[in-house]
Order: sequence, then C-alpha cells, then structure tokens
Amino acid sequence: MSFEELNLIEPILKALKTEGYTNPTPIQEQSIPIILERKDLLGCAQTGTGKTAAFAIPILQILEGGKIYDKGPRAIKCLILTPTRELAIQIGDSFTAYGRHTGMKHAVIFGGVSQGSQVAALKSGVDILIATPGRLLDLINQKFVQLHYLKIFVLDEADRMLDMGFIHDVKKLITKIPQKRQTLFFSATMPDEIQKLANTILVNPEKVEVTPVSSTADTIDQSLFFVEKNDKKKLLIHILNDKNIKSALIFSRTKHGADKITKDLVKAGIKTEAIHGNKSQNARQKALSNFKSGQIKALIATDIAARGIDIDELSHVINYELPNVPETYVHRIGRTGRAGSSGIAYSFCDEEEMEYLKDIQKLIGKEIPVIDDQPYHMRGAAYIMSQSTKKKGGSAKKGKASSGAAPMSGSPNRRFGNKRR
Repeated sequence: MSFEELNLIEPILKALKTEGYTNPTPIQEQSIPIILERKDLLGCAQTGTGKTAAFAIPILQILEGGKIYDKGPRAIKCLILTPTRELAIQIGDSFTAYGRHTGMKHAVIFGGVSQGSQVAALKSGVDILIATPGRLLDLINQKFVQLHYLKIFVLDEADRMLDMGFIHDVKKLITKIPQKRQTLFFSATMPDEIQKLANTILVNPEKVEVTPVSSTADTIDQSLFFVEKNDKKKLLIHILNDKNIKSALIFSRTKHGADKITKDLVKAGIKTEAIHGNKSQNARQKALSNFKSGQIKALIATDIAARGIDIDELSHVINYELPNVPETYVHRIGRTGRAGSSGIAYSFCDEEEMEYLKDIQKLIGKEIPVIDDQPYHMRGAAYIMSQSTKKKGGSAKKGKASSGAAPMSGSPNRRFGNKRR
C-alpha cells in the first residue's frame, strides 16, 4: 500500500514525498484510516514502529480540513501528552516535517528550561500543543494554556508515564479537557492500571496492535567498540582513514553533536557533511546528494533527519552514540545491507552507554562481538559491564529486564591498528 491509497490531502502527500516516504508502516496503514474517521484509538506499539507519523499525519489532515470553522485567535485543538522532553521534541520535529505545507502551527513545552520562549509561542497562538505533564500543569495554573476548544487528545507512551510516576498528573490533566473529544491512546504494554485508564478515557475504541522490529538483517555484520567518551573522536577518524570504507552514515543523538563531529572530521581532512532539523531542506538534500554521489565520505545524521533516507550500496553505518531507544538501533543499522548486499555496522559504547547496550542486546537477542584490538579500547570494559548488571540487580532500565549477558571480549573479527601503550 502507498500513502496515496490512504486518501491523504495533497499538502501532506507532498511533505511525505520530500521526506522520502512512499509506503506506510503497518501501524500507519492501520491507524490513519481509523483516526480520519474520528474514532477513538487504542494503539499497542513501541517507539520505532512509525507510531508518531501514525497519529501526526491524520491529525494534521483533520485540523487542516477544519480551518474554515475557526474564528478569532488560534486555539489549541490538539494536545499530545508525552513523558519526556526528548520525545516531545521528536514529535514536534515530525509535525514540522509532515505539516510544512499546511497552515497548522504547533508548540512544544517541557520542564527543565525557562518557560519564556514557550509562553511566547503559546501567546502567538497554536493549533497543536505537544507537552510533558509537569510543565503543562504549571502553565495551565498560570493561565497561559486554555484547553476549552480541544478536539483531539493524544496520550503517548502511557506505560512509561506510569513508570516515571506521572500517572497522577495525567489523570489531573484529563479532568481539564473537554469530555467531547477524540482520544488516541498509545502504550507499548498494558499493565492493569494503564488498562483501567484506557477504559475510562476511551469511547468504543478501535484497537491496533503492532509488534516492534526486533531482529536485524542477517546480512549486516555488527561490531562493538568499547571506548572512553573523550576518545570517540580519535577512534572515528582512525576508522574512517581505512581505505576499505567507501561511505559511512554516522549517527549522533543530537544536532549539536552532529555539527561537532562534522567539524572534527573536516579538520582531519575527511570530507563530511551533516543533516539534522536545523538545516534547511535544500541543505539536507544537497548533503545527501553529495553523499550518494561519493563527493563526501561521511554523512552525520540525527535519527529524525535520517528518516526516509534510502541509500543503495551504503557500506557502513556507525553509531557514534548508542540510541536510548533499542528499536532505533535496529532502524539505524538497517540502512546498510539492503537488497541482499552485505553491510557493516560499528557501534561505539562508553561507560555511560552500557545500559543502552544491554537493552539493545536484549532486543536483538544476541551479543554484539567486540573489537578490542583497536588503539582506543577502553580497559576493563567487560568488567565494568558485568558490574553494572550486578549493581542494577539484573535490570537494564526501570521496568525492563536485562539480558544479563556480558559482551564478548574474545578474538576480534577485525583489526584496527595497535593498542596504545
């Protein structure tokens, strides 16, 4: 199925084409028609399944179609409640991408930063508000947020809200929104308290259940490099100087990090460009074109910017920083080894990222072989990893069980120079 077959409006189809998307993921294919019919939805899906687009695309279409009925200043018509700042920003980036040709305005609000710029955005009027619970309650109490005209409410990652202790705030917020509304409820798991919450806020919902991508392509050769955080730059330059590496897509968790890696590589004489949300669409397309044509060796990307990128014969993917969502790892490395060709994925892991590594290895169901014969190998890495597992009582993250397995530290499957003395 293509996006055209989902009866989407031209401004959204145009944006999807710009992003490089042609076919919806299973959750998008199932959810978009339900939401467009204005029905409540209960979605059992994890991050990494295409969930954000599954609700962002139809919300944009519904609100765009309803513009004719709006009078006076813009009022918040859609509220998306999400547990973390990172996820709120990611959802905001998605609305920017898919709604670029619509007239919809959105704002992202979260705690931990000054509220000044967020209040200014709210005062200028927004159609869609993406928020974390604590900051939203603060701004409602200060009378900066009015939800009287709300038409659509999205509760994202409900089980994570419970894990992080936000469920009381969520219940309080639900009392402040109109009872007559469309509700979209997403949760990766359905513990009793979450099921009860879903039962109280959903009206005759349609249920969509999608299992996450958890296996990695057999054609991808995965390797792990334990390295001190401060040595990552040197290790990356060392690896990229290998003439066998024709092209490398390198992932950074942040836009700032992507720019810094680019600067370091260019300084080292390696032709590199970056793509992320702060770059214009023209700059991103030019960088991608230069990468595909072989004019640059390395392309640095954030996860949001890399969505929709399809590069034939990409030889290497390098995780400069491990993602904090294990499914993201599967999506990242899946950009190499396409169409039956072999691909290579390298991942750097410092001491702070070992929790992420355990979650990744649990998801893919195997240990990633370690290359320890490289000049920046972190000494005692296997011991630190095993101690970390013991310290957490076998738990990789709150609410998640660890595989409990220490990474391999035997013979490396490749050599990268001599060890430091």
